[in-house]
Amino acid sequence: MQLERPCPCGLPATYDACCGRLHRGAAPAATAEELMRSRYAAYAVGGLVGADHLFRTWHPRTRPDDPTPDDGLTWTGLTVEATEAGGEADTTGVVTFTARYSDAAGEPGALRERSRFTRRAGRWVYVDGDVDA
Repeated sequence: MQLERPCPCGLPATYDACCGRLHRGAAPAATAEELMRSRYAAYAVGGLVGADHLFRTWHPRTRPDDPTPDDGLTWTGLTVEATEAGGEADTTGVVTFTARYSDAAGEPGALRERSRFTRRAGRWVYVDGDVDA
């Protein structure tokens, strides 16, 4: 991904200034929402950069053996619907979002999830989430 392109997470910043710095490990996420946005961007970016960020930011108790993004999906947009706690002074947080995608056949789809986050060793990590069916 070119660093000067808009960030896939939807915030008005370049990838490098927004989620790219978290993907590189140059900064930790300050809030649960920032971590959730960076995880969405990791799916959108894909490859080793995305897989590494997903692995590092997934709680080891709930992390799958291989958190590699599905190359058959193209992530096309993110809407954050609600946040509960998850601020700089909190230890847990919840973020509800809808992530839009298109599959390998070009068919659009959406994933709506209520994700739970916690701080572990001072850093935000994704614990798990409830996906709307």
